[in-house]
This record gives sequence, structure tokens and C-alpha cells, in this order.
Amino acid sequence: MINLQPYADPKYFVLLLVALLPLMIGLYYGHRLRVYETIVSAAFITLMFTGAKWQQGVALIAYVVYQLLLVTGYARYRQTKNTTPVFVSVVALSILPLVIVKVTPALGPNQSLLGFLGISYLTFKAVQVLMELRDGTIKQLSLGMFLRFMLFMPVISSGPIDRYRRFAKDYEQVPTQSDYVGMLERAVWYLFLGFFYKFILGYVFGTLWLPRLAQAALVHRGWLGLSPALGLYMYDYAMYLFFDFAGYSLFAVALSLVMGINTPMNFNRPFQAHNIKDFWNRWHMTLSFWFRDFIFMRVTFFIMKHKLIKNRIRISQVAYLINFLVMGFWHGVTWYYIVYGLFHAGAIIINDYWLRFKKKHRKQLPHNRWTEALAIFITFNVVCFSFLIFSGFLDTLWFK
Repeated sequence: MINLQPYADPKYFVLLLVALLPLMIGLYYGHRLRVYETIVSAAFITLMFTGAKWQQGVALIAYVVYQLLLVTGYARYRQTKNTTPVFVSVVALSILPLVIVKVTPALGPNQSLLGFLGISYLTFKAVQVLMELRDGTIKQLSLGMFLRFMLFMPVISSGPIDRYRRFAKDYEQVPTQSDYVGMLERAVWYLFLGFFYKFILGYVFGTLWLPRLAQAALVHRGWLGLSPALGLYMYDYAMYLFFDFAGYSLFAVALSLVMGINTPMNFNRPFQAHNIKDFWNRWHMTLSFWFRDFIFMRVTFFIMKHKLIKNRIRISQVAYLINFLVMGFWHGVTWYYIVYGLFHAGAIIINDYWLRFKKKHRKQLPHNRWTEALAIFITFNVVCFSFLIFSGFLDTLWFK
């Protein structure tokens, strides 16, 4: 049976755009064909999990039903009560399937039967809804809208991570004809840019160069495995990671626009960041902002509320450590993902020290295009080194 993976080849785009044509005509004339959209989305999601991936499809159905029961149950509970133990328990239950999927490979050679393509991003969505129900920012939860939000086809596998209220507002308010034409123009540009990123630059950096540089680094290893080839591998992997994922994200945003939804962008020239904090405001932004809002800020608030630490600087440092440690574990239970998270936490803490020092000595420290260029250069190299850790290649180089 045919199996279609999202954005894997040009055939996928042709089939999807043909299928979406009636929806596009409806949106152009001010009507959202909800039933037709549901049918097309369900068909393409089904085609992601056919053939050898049928078990993932079953896991997806069971997972969505599980999260639906948790979220709607908590929404009903939240109408009259708001106790912390119940909230914490529901959030823990919501992330439990993802924890099992991430931990299982670390315990043995097999993958968890609960796993499927996109479980991380669906978990982020479900937890976000639970937290906003707790905060009272989501007053009413529509069952149908929650399912559309969770299973929005263009972003189901790898994001970007939207927010429920923003998505619901877009879905309910059909764009005007002129606005939709503008959305289609942006979609065309993002599609062409995405093809250039993923299928040309991603192919060059990832398929053509990366294996050769990896082999050269393994052959010509020096002290601690260091070699010029390893340095080239580091930069090449950083480029591949960006162009492959940014291209994918552009496809997701473009198809969202075609369907009348302004899904947020995921990247904003991250390699032009002036410091590591600026980098996280540009790189995988929907993930970064999710962690900021639902991990960093809540850890900070918890510490301040219970007066666990008095010094505000120390509070932020502890929150950064927890935030990026969780992010590391989210990527996988391996030493290089965890070190990657701790590396970025340390980089941000050091950056905060530097920014405070710079603020106190602003008269003595020059600020011009040369110092800005130096800041970008340092940040770029720090980020590329972190991606070398993230790649897992050092694990191969040192231990295998």
C-alpha cells in the first residue's frame, strides 16, 4: 500500500496541492470547507502510517483518544475547581507516553510500541492546553477544535508548535479574499525557499559532504579525536541541520497558509544571532518559546513563590539549568543530548554574566560594527560546537 511521508519528495506536494484545490477555491470565496478539509487531512495522515508503519497509526489513534480524555476531563474539572495536585497529576499523565517512548531505547534495543511520528509535538500541544486551562487563559474548550488543533495535518509530524487560542482564532475567522491571496503569495515563496533549503542545500551538506567528512574524521583522528576533518564536519553538520529542518518548517508553514492558517515561523536567521540568548530567540522559535513559557517561567515562579532562592540571578540560573536539561532529555536519553542541553544552559548563564558586566562598563567597552561582527562570529562557533555534541558523532568517534 502507498505510504506518504510528509514533504519527503515532490510527489507528496503535487498530490497534496491537488487534494487541497477545492479547499483553496472555497477559502478564496470566503468559505472554509470544514468537512472536506477533515477528509483530506484524515486521508493524508492515514497515508503517513500505512504499510510497515501501521503500528504507529494505531499508537496515534490510541494516543489522541488518551489525550482527549485527559484534556476534556480536566477542562470539566477546571470549571469548578483548581487544585495543584490534580493539575500536576494530569500533566504527568499527559507526558507519560512521551517519557516511555524516550526512555525505552535507553533500556534496551527495541523502540516503544507507543511511539509514532509526531508524538513529541502533539504532547507539547496537549500540555500547553492543560496549562492554559489551569491559568484560565482558555475559558472554553471545544472538542472539535481541540482535535483539529492536535491533528492539523501540515504540522503534525515535526511542528512548528502552534498555540491553541491562536490556532482557533485563525480557524474561526476565514481570511478575506485579499488576505488569502497574500497568504498564497507567501506560501509560494516559502515552498520555493523550502525546496532550495531542503532538497538542494540540505542534499549538498547532508548527503554529499557529511558522510565523507565523517569518514575523514574517523580516519585522521588525533588527540581526543581532533582533526581538521572534525572541524569541517562540525560546520557542515550545523549547515545541514539548519537547512534540512528550516526547509521542512517552511513547507509546513506554506501548506498551513494554503489551508488558511497562519502557523508561526520556526526560524529567523539564527546564525546572525549576537549572543546565545538571541540565538534561542531565532532558532526553532516555537519550541524555544514553548520551553520559555511552560518550563523556564514556571520554574522561576515556583522558586520565587516558595522562596527557595532569594537571589534573582541565581533563580534564573537554576531555571536555565532545569529548562535546558529537560530539553536535552526530550531529545533523547543519551549522554550527548543531555550534555547538549547543559552546554546551552551554561552558555546562557555565562552570557548573562557578560551582559551585566558590559552594562556596568559600557563606557569602556566599544560598540560598533566590528564588535557586533565579533559577537556573531563567537556565537556562531559556540552554536556549531553545540551541534557537534548534539549530532552524536563524538560518541562514535570516542566510544565506538
